Amino acid sequence: MDKTPQHVAIIPDGNRRWAKAHAMEIVRGHRAGGMKILEEIIDEAITLHIPYVTFWVFSTENWSRPKPEIDALMGLFRHDFMQSMEKIMARGVRLLFIGDIDKFPKDIAETLKKARDSSAKNTALTVVLAANYGGRAEIAKSVKRMVDPTSPFGIRGASEIKKLIEENLESHVLGIPDPDLIIRTGGEQRLSGYLLWQSEYAELYFTETLMPDFGRVEFKKAVEEYGKRQRRFGK
Repeated sequence: MDKTPQHVAIIPDGNRRWAKAHAMEIVRGHRAGGMKILEEIIDEAITLHIPYVTFWVFSTENWSRPKPEIDALMGLFRHDFMQSMEKIMARGVRLLFIGDIDKFPKDIAETLKKARDSSAKNTALTVVLAANYGGRAEIAKSVKRMVDPTSPFGIRGASEIKKLIEENLESHVLGIPDPDLIIRTGGEQRLSGYLLWQSEYAELYFTETLMPDFGRVEFKKAVEEYGKRQRRFGK
């Protein structure tokens, strides 16, 4: 490869379609496209010396899905997530989160925070889980952080507002660089609000492969495609 991305962000799509194609319950699709695939991608990212990988594991819009499906997803967080986290952290992976994880059931939120704190000193790879995350919600949260509740916001120039928003974005507060490459599985060709601010100059890679079939081979193929592109950043 000519160059390796420093940060790859993934929109995992196609779990439900995969389940239907295999005549399975929806939850089986979420499990098939869940932690096992993430583990494969994490292993390959470490091999390729990619410092940051972000996975969108639950969006703010996912709460509108049928309650049995949401309950099943919460069950996967409770069981599959915990089983995988121990193996992932043993590989030297540091875990971070963006999104409002306090909206999850209390036991799940506490488990996520515990995994984050336990892995804080790991250095092999930083894995960011976008959990209960939405791009517009993140920008709104950033603007809210900018406002001092004890004084009026006042009039500011456009460049200053842009700088303030960027500095207060959750990912930037955590020191996560903007993604170089955004991958979406499942054939759809849209970002759906994913990392709206940070994706300004990200290279986009869309694949028909459904998430349960998107393992380390497909991930490496996407990274190799990125290595062939020339980035100009508007110049």
